[in-house]
Amino acid sequence: MSSLKTYQHFHTVENSMCTKHGKPLGLYCKNEQTAICRSCAESSHRFHHIVPLKEEYEVKKRELKKTQAKIQQEILERKLKNEEIKHSIELSKDAADRDIADGVRVFTALIESLERAKAELIQMIEAKQETTEKQAKVFIQDLEQETSELEERWVEVERLSRSKHQVHFLQSFAYLNASALNKDRTDVSICPARYEGILRTAMVSAVSQLTETVSNEMKMLHEAEVKNIRLSAVEVTLDPDTAHPALHLSDDGKQVHYGDAQQKLPDGAKRFERGLFVLGKQSFSCGRFHYDVQVKGKTTWILGVARKSVNRKGEVQLNPESGVWAIFLRNRNQHFALSDPPAPLSVNNNPENVRVFVDYDEGLVSFYDVDAAVLLYSFTGCSFTMKLYPLFSPGTNDSGGNSAPLIIDPVILKP
Repeated sequence: MSSLKTYQHFHTVENSMCTKHGKPLGLYCKNEQTAICRSCAESSHRFHHIVPLKEEYEVKKRELKKTQAKIQQEILERKLKNEEIKHSIELSKDAADRDIADGVRVFTALIESLERAKAELIQMIEAKQETTEKQAKVFIQDLEQETSELEERWVEVERLSRSKHQVHFLQSFAYLNASALNKDRTDVSICPARYEGILRTAMVSAVSQLTETVSNEMKMLHEAEVKNIRLSAVEVTLDPDTAHPALHLSDDGKQVHYGDAQQKLPDGAKRFERGLFVLGKQSFSCGRFHYDVQVKGKTTWILGVARKSVNRKGEVQLNPESGVWAIFLRNRNQHFALSDPPAPLSVNNNPENVRVFVDYDEGLVSFYDVDAAVLLYSFTGCSFTMKLYPLFSPGTNDSGGNSAPLIIDPVILKP
């Protein structure tokens, strides 16, 4: 229907009179989606689906309200997504500025360390050269003084050699012999200074200073990274639409435990059918995030992350190839990284609180004993191509021995 015809149609409806028969428009043809009068219904529309106009009006009004609500929801979602993207850009810029500042500080410290070592090298070489020059100057002054005295003596000897007066000759000769210098200067020498040892010492000192500077800077970076990890904490709640029917979730979505009786739940596409798993509501596709889970009093559990495409209906393959990065406790104290094949972990004491940390961009999934501040295991070099969801399994009840729930800790940002 063209815009003109649409306008004319609604204009006619607004007048509530049929232009063809001049009768009230009290019916609605669902086939042609237009208001009609009773005469139209009995003639050109007699084989069509006809309903009272008021009835169709009420139906369409209800549908319109739903459409309005849906549009408002979509507007809100887009506004929120827009704000989320803007916030992500701000966070990215803050991170870039922070990393640039850290990088400039680190390399400035390294350059200053090398500059200090260079200055020390120059100072040591110049000091040695100055000592050598002072020693040579003393020798030169002595030699010049002695040379002058010897030249004067040479003149006297030359004059005496021409003397014909025997008494004067003998007396002068005795005096000249008595005042002779008799100094042997053949061993006097100044060796050219060599600086290889000083250079080697300076290089050792420079490396030592550089190592110390790097160590200090690495410590500062590590402290900053630990702080950033604390700041990467995210609120995680459990998604009831994904939970296996035997898993019972708390009202706040923070706890899950196994129930002996399966619940009657809608079998949606998101729900796990065979594996005793539940996913978090939140998904992540960039940056860093972590959450802490209380596992105290449990004999078995599985914690980790899973990609969006993880199998929900068949048997869940627990390895990175199938999109699951997780660790597993069984028999109270046997811990495994669910690689392929599973790798046993050396854990001294059973953790009571486990941290799941993910760096999506770096392809890293790490697990920590929160209280002991010990790394339990890391999956490295992971290739993430889709959204990741927190993954939880409290395990079976184990005759009451594993009845304690998994509890997701609330986010508390500590200074």
